[in-house]
Amino acid sequence: MRRIYERYTDEVYDENGLLTSFKLHWPEDYNFAYDIVDDIAAAEPERQAMVWCNPEGEEHRFSFGDLKYWSDKTANYLVDKGVVAGDMVLVILRRHYQFWFVALALAKIGAVIVPATFMLKEHDVEYRVNSAGIKTLICTDVGDIAAVIDRALPNCPSLKTCILVNGGGGGQGARNAPDDSSLSGSDGICAMSAVRAGWADFNSEVRQANSNFDRRQTKAADPMIMYFSSGTTGNPKMVLHDSSYSLAHLGTARHWQQVRSDGGIHFTIADTGWGKAVWGKLYGQFVMEACVFTYDFDRFVPDEICALIQKYRITTFCAPPTMYRLIMGSPQLGDYDLSSLEHSTTAGEALNPDLFASWHDHTGLNIFEGFGQTETPVTICNINGMSPKPGSMGRPLPLYETSILDENGQECATGQTGEICIRVNTGNSEQPYPPGILLEYYRDAAKTAEAVCNGWYHSGDTAWRDEEGYFWYVGRNDDIIKSSGYRIGPFEIESVLIEHPAVRECAVTGVPDPERNAIVKATVVLAEGYRASEALSQELQEWVKEQTAPYKFPRIIDYLDELPKTVNGKIRRAAIRTADLEGAKAAAARAPEEFGG
Repeated sequence: MRRIYERYTDEVYDENGLLTSFKLHWPEDYNFAYDIVDDIAAAEPERQAMVWCNPEGEEHRFSFGDLKYWSDKTANYLVDKGVVAGDMVLVILRRHYQFWFVALALAKIGAVIVPATFMLKEHDVEYRVNSAGIKTLICTDVGDIAAVIDRALPNCPSLKTCILVNGGGGGQGARNAPDDSSLSGSDGICAMSAVRAGWADFNSEVRQANSNFDRRQTKAADPMIMYFSSGTTGNPKMVLHDSSYSLAHLGTARHWQQVRSDGGIHFTIADTGWGKAVWGKLYGQFVMEACVFTYDFDRFVPDEICALIQKYRITTFCAPPTMYRLIMGSPQLGDYDLSSLEHSTTAGEALNPDLFASWHDHTGLNIFEGFGQTETPVTICNINGMSPKPGSMGRPLPLYETSILDENGQECATGQTGEICIRVNTGNSEQPYPPGILLEYYRDAAKTAEAVCNGWYHSGDTAWRDEEGYFWYVGRNDDIIKSSGYRIGPFEIESVLIEHPAVRECAVTGVPDPERNAIVKATVVLAEGYRASEALSQELQEWVKEQTAPYKFPRIIDYLDELPKTVNGKIRRAAIRTADLEGAKAAAARAPEEFGG
């Protein structure tokens, strides 16, 4: 390891080894693909960058030299297809290794990668293509997303080039190969073609492309990556980042995930359509010269994940609490050797003390929570030298000045709930804007001005701070339930409910109520051996009353076989609220007829 991250960082630690100051700097022409990946490839071409496999039995180990080779070929290919600097390129590639080729190639060209999930429908595709002016789209052939795009094409006038990637199965079984062990064909990487009318074939054409791509002039301040970030209302926002975003993820990889550069393998469970993928599979890890692990699966199976940790000797691991919970609930958990794990992290949902304790009992490891958004890298987290408190996000990373502000923009007192805000007017003339914070909501000046104002980036997430400076998450401003004058955060109630033996998973939301403005509802997935009943609902309500303020108890408890989630396992409370609202509208529409109206 050459410790190239030190070129870009200034760090100060106290006498106990705790990070107290963390600053980043970079040259005007910094480019992640050239200055990190290609730099490593030139000095240590055989250094392992990624171990990739899928359920069908295919496995590939990519060195940094391999990534340079394939990203150069991909860059030449995309230039031949008309991609130029500044273009927005929509990329839907699940967990296929081609995602890494494309991400690096677009950075080299100076184009902007726009990752997206394969779960999109026609109107989602139309909105993304038209709102961002997408001219080129690169998509997997796994599943039905290519057909969805074909149906959307007549309403997407800017989209000129569609490129199809044979994903070799993507966890759904070999469709084009004679057996499950040779999905890439006898020649290896990108060997299998994809044929679809009107689409170019990525694999075949990239293999034929020139493997030498000369460095082009780019600027660190140029846009590099953009994500569509959905809220609870309105269309998704387009979150635009420049190249400083890649360096800011040093906080994510080095200090929160604590990846090990020599001999370590980091495994973040995330689909490339979501921001957590570049949090844990690309930027910070490669700046640390570390190896990432990617499993191109279609469906999360806890025993498969445990078997992979055992087989590949994974050293650092990051997953949502839901996935930790499913792993700990596996009857076969004791059959797997997880002793290679050295560090584990989580973000995105409530981590209840029971899960924290059970993971520690089984692995000897604490789970280090963290907090960040599509608009940021990790900003609040537990790092080396801290003692994680179950349920706390940790303390602000010293890369940012982070505060909890009230509605008047004043700092909240200890224990008072307010909005998590990050100072954006740094006073540094050379770097007035902190690295890694969004440049803007693309083509939406109003939403940008709403989020970045009075010298602060307003996250829209609420929390409170304890006496030791640890932050405790309350919820999205949109998730906060305002009932009878109280402000109730869903995380606290979920954390209490999940400790009841009958509850395997739960999500807490608000339901409109004419008297109280809103009432608390818990949507529960029951543990094995329990059945929904009025008696159980009353028992759960009393359970909450006994462990937190009585006004927070769920007045409605609904039972489902499974909760709506993203492909990364994050619970979608907004989907529950939408279903409740649609149900209420349907009931209201039926009312006149049912009552003789």
